[in-house]
Amino acid sequence: MTVTPRLRSVIAATLTVGVVLGATAAPAVADPARTPSAAPAYQKYVALGDSYTAGPLIPWNSTWCFRSNNNYPAWLATDLGIYYEPGAFHDVSCSSADTSNLTLPQPTPTPELNLANQSPQLDAVTLDTDLVTLGMGGNDYGVFGSLIGCGDFRDQNPTGTPCRDHYTVGGVDTLSAALDNTGRNLGRSVALIKERAPGAKVVLVGYPRLLPPTGYCPDVVPFADGDYAWADSLNRKLNAVMKRAATRNGATYVDTYGPALGHDACAGDAAWVRGQSTDLLAGVAYHPNAAGMRAISKIVLDTLGEQPVAGTTAPKTRPENARGDREQQRWLREHPDAVLPTDDAPVGTR
Repeated sequence: MTVTPRLRSVIAATLTVGVVLGATAAPAVADPARTPSAAPAYQKYVALGDSYTAGPLIPWNSTWCFRSNNNYPAWLATDLGIYYEPGAFHDVSCSSADTSNLTLPQPTPTPELNLANQSPQLDAVTLDTDLVTLGMGGNDYGVFGSLIGCGDFRDQNPTGTPCRDHYTVGGVDTLSAALDNTGRNLGRSVALIKERAPGAKVVLVGYPRLLPPTGYCPDVVPFADGDYAWADSLNRKLNAVMKRAATRNGATYVDTYGPALGHDACAGDAAWVRGQSTDLLAGVAYHPNAAGMRAISKIVLDTLGEQPVAGTTAPKTRPENARGDREQQRWLREHPDAVLPTDDAPVGTR
């Protein structure tokens, strides 16, 4: 999602943390391995998206996009057995991206603090791409940035709907109306992806649940009580327009909202998304945390009908050829001394 003005100071303070620490993988807990596939189901996977895909401040971020190597595309590529295959996995998701950044460069980390221009995300999609995930749309027209600013209105009417009232103009819910346009943008986005990669499976990954269906947690999400249901309705509508765009354009939609029941920001240790607090080593406010990213990757994998490619046990020593041995990849994802590759950096150790 977008990096709002209230988060820009956090980003400025974390540029060094996110980039200088580099791309060292955080430790992960292995899942019980299922029967491994004979060969990877996909040969070239490209991940497109905004910060709900990129995973800002989930260790570790190695680009000005604040793209984590523990986000759901990285885990999905690992489970598919292609994370370390040369040229098989390209994650170009970028915090603050909207659908225009599929075809236009994006200044990062913000337009005001432009330290690097990111290439249009669609540049990574080529004729031989056979899997594309797209997690994007919340930043179009500033909808998400407006939504997470609802905490600024709580004091006006703690039990009412001051945020909804603020964005209702002439009887029209302007944020809800903007999402209709977002749906059209997403439809065009899917069409553009299919033009560049006619043989690819295109998957739109929905946004997880931010708020509980009932109850409030103002210390975590400081919205007015009446704005909870309205904000949740926007969360659901964003997913609905994504699903419609996928269905109408021959793509697959992945529902992460339904499975996130009981894992909203109010769910404490079970939460898949953070509340109003930003942790420099755990994630940005109102964004998925590491557990959420892992959960989303499993949901996408299940939707694809695939099982993790992994051995039943992890070796006790680091494999000699990490890129070429799919059975050893999970070991690399589970050990903190493994440095995950970028387009210009080989696999190595600290």
